[in-house]
Amino acid sequence: MAKSPSRQTCSEALVTSQQASGYIESNGTITRLASFPLFTHESPEQWTTYENMLYSCLRTGDDKAAHFFLQKLALRFGKNDERVMGLRGLYQEAMAEDSSALSQMSREYDEILVEDPTNTPVRKRQITLLRSLSREVDAINALVELLVASPTDIESWAELAELYVSQGLYQQAEYCLEEILLSTPNAWNVHARLGEASEKLMVVIAEGAQNTVKTPSGDLDSELPVPSMEVLRRLSEKATSILAESAQKSRNDQSSGPNDFAFVADMLKSSTKFQER
Repeated sequence: MAKSPSRQTCSEALVTSQQASGYIESNGTITRLASFPLFTHESPEQWTTYENMLYSCLRTGDDKAAHFFLQKLALRFGKNDERVMGLRGLYQEAMAEDSSALSQMSREYDEILVEDPTNTPVRKRQITLLRSLSREVDAINALVELLVASPTDIESWAELAELYVSQGLYQQAEYCLEEILLSTPNAWNVHARLGEASEKLMVVIAEGAQNTVKTPSGDLDSELPVPSMEVLRRLSEKATSILAESAQKSRNDQSSGPNDFAFVADMLKSSTKFQER
């Protein structure tokens, strides 16, 4: 069991699941004394092995053996243990016969999370389930809630970035990838993904800039090109000077209300910031 189940090949998972019968024969009696470590000979490696066995058995379709290891873990750590709850959800998802059963599982996850929003294993199972049901928007919302509770979860940031890219939200994906680089600044693969997201974002911006602006008449023959940045800058300078004159007049004109002057002042500030950029 040197490898994590997520890194095992299909053949390695099959070999691991075939070892389950030996573990069941040697530990076949499920007794409540397992809840008391003083009465049993156990080690952390034993329970890690049981969990890995559970994953491998589910992967190879040995549902009976998977249920045995789930019972062992639940008896040792309790049914309300967060990790056990996540493993039970994984088992029930594997047993689901159709999408309606999976949707019911999603509702059960919602009920658990209402009581305990910080239950990370259940939250992650819910996110995986939502993605399998092609409910990407709901998965994004669930990931955002998870990251509010656990803002240093790198895997969740990476998954959220992937979902944003799939939805064409490249700017949001950039933010997620930058959050990962705060914790792992030398992760070259994340730098590569950030470059890809930035490139796609620039393509979207460039395509938007190539679009034409139609006149109010809607006549296709009267389309005008999008003005360049230099033209926009000059227009901004002209607008700034006009706003400055209006502000000066507002100060001198007693009939002008305070709201009018505040509006002009705000517009003047916005225009000045544009020029500075």
